[in-house]
Amino acid sequence: MSQSRRDFIKTSALAAGAAGTLAACGNTRPETRVAAGETAGNAGDGLPITVAGYSYDRLQPLIDGRVKIEGCSLTYQKGGISDLNNHVFQGPQTIEVTEIGLHPYMLAFANDGFRGYSLLPVFPLRTFRHKSIFIRTDRGIDRPEDLRGKRIATPGFSSTSLTWIRGVLADEYGVKAEDVEWIVTSKAVDATAGETSKQERVVPEGLTIHQGPPGKDESDLLVSGEVDAVFHATEPRAYVERNPIVARLFADYREVERASFAATGIFPIMHAVAVRDDVIEANPWFPEAVFKAYSKAKQMNQKMLQNLGWAMVSLPWAGAELEETRNLMGDNYWPYGIEPNRKTLETLFRYSHEQGLASRELTIEEIFHPSTLKFVESMSQAH
Repeated sequence: MSQSRRDFIKTSALAAGAAGTLAACGNTRPETRVAAGETAGNAGDGLPITVAGYSYDRLQPLIDGRVKIEGCSLTYQKGGISDLNNHVFQGPQTIEVTEIGLHPYMLAFANDGFRGYSLLPVFPLRTFRHKSIFIRTDRGIDRPEDLRGKRIATPGFSSTSLTWIRGVLADEYGVKAEDVEWIVTSKAVDATAGETSKQERVVPEGLTIHQGPPGKDESDLLVSGEVDAVFHATEPRAYVERNPIVARLFADYREVERASFAATGIFPIMHAVAVRDDVIEANPWFPEAVFKAYSKAKQMNQKMLQNLGWAMVSLPWAGAELEETRNLMGDNYWPYGIEPNRKTLETLFRYSHEQGLASRELTIEEIFHPSTLKFVESMSQAH
């Protein structure tokens, strides 16, 4: 083991001991709340690190210890994305590797001069967003163009999901942010993500934006008729409860999203992975070790789905869905690394600047750690 690695392990152990002493004395800081629970992943010798994020199926082999980050002793800490964002941007920054909202990171980097963590081209969460537009069924909204002049509620204007929705509407349907009236709710229907970070509440100039009434979330406003539509990453409560006044704008969103991918090749990215810069500086081998572990865990999950999807997933046609996905998007339908994601990343950079959110159009080379720009997945890792 190199001297730098020994020094870092020693320093980390001392810091952990000090943190434990503070906690015992009741001096914990509220912004450190990021965990809904902890799972020991790779206990043992090596660089002691905490990895934080959601417990996706594509991360399970890393969380339960079947996949190890080489050279590390890992504890996995589960947490909501807004709490993780706050921990990184204005919190104690004790977590070495963390899931992060991609667009909030972009805004912190471009607008606030944030440094201290660099991105790895690992994307734990990505999803198409046509599905995330909900409408009242009595307002004459039958197609995206009918949203012009309407009142739209959203819980956070500059989240990654909302930035994608507005960008897709502008690119694919010609509906721009200035064509509608925005109501930013004071209460979100999804409390699992934690306290919204300031980077998710950036509001640009030149739009008609109002603050929603206190105590009402976007579902309340839709049902009451105070708004005509809702843009939100999660389904509004009224939709989940099958209120007939609420529907998706795109009833057959699966086919719409498949057509969008076929036309553009873009699979929208929501979250990335960020690594603390001081850890990388002391351990130059660390980013590649993390990248390989995330990739191997994902590939193991994909292999399981391919072999046993029909038996292990509680959906009748899971196997058929996997087959259709691979036919459209390829065997590596959830790619990590820069090159297979360059167009997707640069599209979000453009959306952010065009929408008046990021002060400038960012580049891949400045927000991803330089050592990661050439990382390529080895598609044999799952074996």
